[in-house]
Amino acid sequence: MSNTVQGRFGRLFNVLVVTALAACSVSDAAVTLPDPAVDAQAKGTQTAVFAGGCFWGIEAVFEHVKGVTQAVSGYAGGSADTADYRKVSSGTTGHAESVQVTYDPAVVSYGQLLKVFFSVAHNPTELNRQGPDTGTQYRSAIFYGSDDEKRVAQAYIAQLQSAKVFSRPIVTEVSPLKAFYAAEAYHQDYLAHHPDQPYIVYNDLPKIANLKQQFPKLYVER
Repeated sequence: MSNTVQGRFGRLFNVLVVTALAACSVSDAAVTLPDPAVDAQAKGTQTAVFAGGCFWGIEAVFEHVKGVTQAVSGYAGGSADTADYRKVSSGTTGHAESVQVTYDPAVVSYGQLLKVFFSVAHNPTELNRQGPDTGTQYRSAIFYGSDDEKRVAQAYIAQLQSAKVFSRPIVTEVSPLKAFYAAEAYHQDYLAHHPDQPYIVYNDLPKIANLKQQFPKLYVER
């Protein structure tokens, strides 16, 4: 394991010990949401980019969604010369830890991916943070690659706000995708390689459990 990852876990483990399971687990954050009233009409292989806290958990969730063929951890929102974990961790690059999802819209629609994103992948009411992670690099964001994605994302956020399914306002930003930069190799498939890490156990495994419970028809084992 790299010194960067070791340092991250040293800091996060202390946070977890102090705040205990209730504060760090996302199991209570999952909510049941309505289906999107508006959805995209795409054909052929598509990609979508989402940000919602540490990319390890977001990537792992979408890897268990039927119709998703690949999920890659990376960075979006900043420039190529700052798409580096150490630099992004400073919170000054404009990047958000993000995940690029490749999927078949004939199996799972963009709107259904949004439903998973808002329901079990993260808490969209937390501003510039998720669980124990704080900073703009952990913001909630949808980076759209087309006008259709923008339309569907904005419509679903408005729909959820009107339905008052969350106790606080949704703070998810909807921004154009300028570029996506894959993260370092040691970040890819991190949950699968390190299922016993305290951070993974307390923050990310509950997301997988919630996905399986709330979306049984979309959930697949990997």
